[in-house]
Amino acid sequence: MSSTLHATGSATPSNTMPALGTTPTTGFERRHLGITPADLDSMLGLLGVDSLDALIDQVVPPAVRSDKVPALPNAAKEHQALSELRQLAKQNTLLKPMIGQGYHTALTPPPIQRHILENPRWYTAYTPYQSEISQGRLEALLNFQTLITDLTGLPVANASLLDEATAAAEAMSLCISHARGQRRVFLASDRCHPQTLAVLRTRCESMDVELKRIDPHTLTADDLASAAGVLVQRPDTFGRIDNFDDLCELAHDNQCLVVAACDPLSLTLLKPPGEWAGGVDVAVGSAQRLGVPLGFGGPHAAFFATKQEHLRKVPGRIVGVSKDTQGRRALRLTLQTREQHIRRDKATSNICTAQVLLAVIASMTALYHGPDGLKQIARDVRSKAERLRSALSSAGIKTHDEPIFDTVIAEVAEANAALQTAEKEGLLLRKIDATHIAISTDEATTDDDLNAILRTLNLNASLDHPVPELPAWGGRTSGFLTHEVFNTHRSESQLLRYIDQLERKDITLAQSMIPLGSCTMKLNAAAELIPISWPEFNSLHPYTPSQHTAGYQKLITQLESWLAELTGFAAASLQPNAGSQGEYAGLLAIKAYHQARGDTARDIVLIPTSAHGTNPASAIIAGLRVVAVKCNEYGDVDLQDLRDKASHHASQLAALMITYPSTHGVFEPGIAEACATIHEFGGQVYMDGANLNAQVGLCRPGDYGADVVHLNLHKTFCIPHGGGGPGVGPIAVAKHLAPFLPGDPLNSDKSTDDPNGGVGAVAAANYGSASILVISWMYLRMMGLAGIRRATATAILSANYMAKRLEEHYPILFTGKTGRVAHEFIIDCRAFEKSAGVTVEDIAKRLMDYGFHAPTMSWPVAGTLMIEPTESEDRAELDRFCDAMIQIRREIDRVAAGDWPQDDNPLHGAPHPVEDLMVADWAHAYSREEAAYPLAFVRARKVWTPISRTDNAFGDRNPICTCPSVEDIA
Repeated sequence: MSSTLHATGSATPSNTMPALGTTPTTGFERRHLGITPADLDSMLGLLGVDSLDALIDQVVPPAVRSDKVPALPNAAKEHQALSELRQLAKQNTLLKPMIGQGYHTALTPPPIQRHILENPRWYTAYTPYQSEISQGRLEALLNFQTLITDLTGLPVANASLLDEATAAAEAMSLCISHARGQRRVFLASDRCHPQTLAVLRTRCESMDVELKRIDPHTLTADDLASAAGVLVQRPDTFGRIDNFDDLCELAHDNQCLVVAACDPLSLTLLKPPGEWAGGVDVAVGSAQRLGVPLGFGGPHAAFFATKQEHLRKVPGRIVGVSKDTQGRRALRLTLQTREQHIRRDKATSNICTAQVLLAVIASMTALYHGPDGLKQIARDVRSKAERLRSALSSAGIKTHDEPIFDTVIAEVAEANAALQTAEKEGLLLRKIDATHIAISTDEATTDDDLNAILRTLNLNASLDHPVPELPAWGGRTSGFLTHEVFNTHRSESQLLRYIDQLERKDITLAQSMIPLGSCTMKLNAAAELIPISWPEFNSLHPYTPSQHTAGYQKLITQLESWLAELTGFAAASLQPNAGSQGEYAGLLAIKAYHQARGDTARDIVLIPTSAHGTNPASAIIAGLRVVAVKCNEYGDVDLQDLRDKASHHASQLAALMITYPSTHGVFEPGIAEACATIHEFGGQVYMDGANLNAQVGLCRPGDYGADVVHLNLHKTFCIPHGGGGPGVGPIAVAKHLAPFLPGDPLNSDKSTDDPNGGVGAVAAANYGSASILVISWMYLRMMGLAGIRRATATAILSANYMAKRLEEHYPILFTGKTGRVAHEFIIDCRAFEKSAGVTVEDIAKRLMDYGFHAPTMSWPVAGTLMIEPTESEDRAELDRFCDAMIQIRREIDRVAAGDWPQDDNPLHGAPHPVEDLMVADWAHAYSREEAAYPLAFVRARKVWTPISRTDNAFGDRNPICTCPSVEDIA
């Protein structure tokens, strides 16, 4: 779970930090870094410095520069790193998992694997905040929401969450919020999956909610009278299908909400929870078995569905249907004010990350099979389980009598012996207790596997048994997936063309740079992505016994060690499966550390006003109180205000949360002083790693005073953003916090003598989204320390080069004392609204006509754009973006000069889809050519938006969050 200090492989031979120098002419680094040696000299010349080292000396304060050499292996070439990783993969044993427990082998349809999972037009996209250039993945997510609402029988679903366990924790939060603080008890069935109960326990403890495990069939009105909600599971962790109609009615009679954790495949056969007596209030679960690989635990897409009345309390993102300026259907993220960068310290959730790529795979799998195909898979799965149960019973093995879907519980003489014998047959089963085992079937299970089970138990029995009907109260009678999108794409040609149709509506890194400040949209290299399709990594069940996962264990140990070395810390945990989860885990570690020392009153977190919105949200979810710290006119943390508030709250001070370099894109010289101030008053320093791409290899947070840092592997360490997920947010901690890293979800009792038990689980799988850790492993293995250092320096160079080119046209809002920026910078667009009626949104939409995704808009300062080029973009691409921004400034000047009216100009009308340009009567003050081809380079790489500007206000007033019917569209 955690790793200490030592890296493996060939360590860097020198005891001194290597000079930055120039990019080598061979090896992976040459392909990762976009800037050539010739361009490097030219760019440095524009900045007036003679070397990359000299530039970094101007940008990064000496006080935070590190001279300690991290123990990383030397850089390997692509084929060498792949060969090493292949040797690790071979150390994982590929047995057929029949463990179940919420995870099942799912067969990814080959066209979906080929054209989505392995397609950069899907995996390099960013979160669809700019809807006009995200219509493709927004439609795929709307399909996902429709899939979930249809299966659950509830009217509203979100665009995915992280895993089933965290979705259950989010449901608990909704229940507590709905009770308006009057009830702080949450009930959970003892038949829920154990990992769900573990994550739920962690969240309840942090939020001061009492979690009570109950038998759902013995609940009384007295039990429910003080509870905000009750969680049940169907089928439960033992495979049973229970009737919860009476429970739902009793709960609602006592003003208690009901949450149901459901298997989505089973819902094609079972009555959906929305149709239970009175209907459940929330349904959660994992869409993993809808075509998503096991991946040793992730990434997977969870789902969250609820009633219309809870729409504004749904965590995460919801895709809604709106219209554009011409009345065409326009999809967008609806109710965006729910996002945590706005809700901040009023948050009920810190979820800012979905699992978009995996939700898309699940929705496309539903399209691939259609409702009849999914139902047939479910029937086959249930048939295998029921025939196995009958065979066991006929041979004298005791099993449960209740209806089941895919899991059989068998009583055996000795469970361990049965599991060992099954492994010799190539099968992995689940141990329930000393005399009971669980056997789960899935779409990959064969009759040969079932016969192997019978051999394992020394039984001579036949599988030739009839499959019993589901009880009347349990079977599904309602239709689902009736929308035409799920009933059209039966042939592979049709599906391929539909996927292609959607991907053409989006801008991704396959088309152009995505210069989003703080989001670090860097190269996701093919060599890094290849191993995610290797079965040795993507086919392992997360609860596979450790003797079969030696390769994974070594990879995880190495990666944890490299990350700890690069950040200057003693240990790391890869469990958090999103940046928000890393924040949460880091704060829990700090909180547990204080409590272990008897400092139970320490519950205040100081957070600068410039912080990411997830920072205060995470603090609230961790059960801490937020006190804001001012920033000065330069965007830096006001050190005097920090000291004043740390002193004022000295006896209650838990931590400072701070982003470095600052959210304004500057290396603040006072960071070490800020850390020392917090330590002086007994607090800990949590560093948000969002901007770590400006630090890796140059400075280590652990060396200048931080105690914990979360790292975004989907930013700094090259895991692709996937259109808004997957992400990985591990934490690295100082030695004194190492005992408080997240615990194993299947073994996190948190006893005081357990060195890893100080904090419970934050994710359902011990290593989070394990299958994509290979990407970051490959990146670090191929770059080595020297390459990592040059990558960071090049990112800083590119940002300063762009800032220099743009400073004559746009004010650069914040710079360091030397006039330099870090790896990102902010341009101020606020004056244009007064001079020309042009808003920052107009600039963002106009960039689409140039073929670019806009930089981060109006954050952290309203009316601005935050630009981050990363190290992966070549100079020509940087120049194209700068040329576009300079031309846009000229357009703004023409509006200000009166050449174009303020309500009829290319910025106000942007973006311009081809359909709008092809009208017979062009009635605008500007020409079609000015609209579509504002610069010469645009002709060669034109990206057409499918719609004009989205009407966000209409979408918020009229939220439609599922696929409209043909009648609705008409």
